[in-house]
Amino acid sequence: MNSVDAKRILETALICAPQPVSVRDLRMLFNDMLGADSIKALLQELQQDWMQKGVELVCVASGWRFQSRPEMREYLDRLHPEKPPRYTRATLETLAIIAYRQPVTRGDIEDIRGVAVGSQIIKQLEDRGWIEEIGYRETVGRPALLATTRQFLDDLGLQSLADLPLLQGEDGDDSAAAQTHLFAALEQAAGAAQAEPFTPDFFADQGMALVETPAARLAADISDISDISATPSIPSPPPEPGQ
Repeated sequence: MNSVDAKRILETALICAPQPVSVRDLRMLFNDMLGADSIKALLQELQQDWMQKGVELVCVASGWRFQSRPEMREYLDRLHPEKPPRYTRATLETLAIIAYRQPVTRGDIEDIRGVAVGSQIIKQLEDRGWIEEIGYRETVGRPALLATTRQFLDDLGLQSLADLPLLQGEDGDDSAAAQTHLFAALEQAAGAAQAEPFTPDFFADQGMALVETPAARLAADISDISDISATPSIPSPPPEPGQ
């Protein structure tokens, strides 16, 4: 099979896929006759082929997917002009703490925020598929340890936790801008996921999933964000995306 035909197969599979597809799964299209390196090379060629299009091919935590480019958001919004419901500040702060300090317990979150964390906030994030229990801390009461999921990374358009924006500047000072960007991206991802503005019926009928990168809509109206921590405590990154 020549590379042109192989790229057509990959392109079709990814356009029709409802979620990101890993390189391992993409190899099944060719009965494992193409190696992972060959698949990745073809995917990179596809990225170049789509450079001038309104849709781009990207790699996120769970694999590869097509998504609309950030500059297309203005036009796509016209299909769904209604405003998606926003997550509360408390919910976004809780999620950000889990993302940067994971694994953490509910008590850890309360210590950082200085206020109690309602059960509905944890449940809301679990129902969204952004956090999960990964174990228990061996202490009194054995509280559950919370961490983010691959879905969290996918929805933010990230490959790994290392891609999260830094909360501390190079000079050691807390970066308010980085915090604002993070919270805005989380808010955008939450709203986009609830309203699903990028999968209109036409595309859904065609089996296409057009997902916009949340970072494309970093809002400027989120202010006075609570300080999360001085230095993010990021665990070892997950396996290389797309494997």
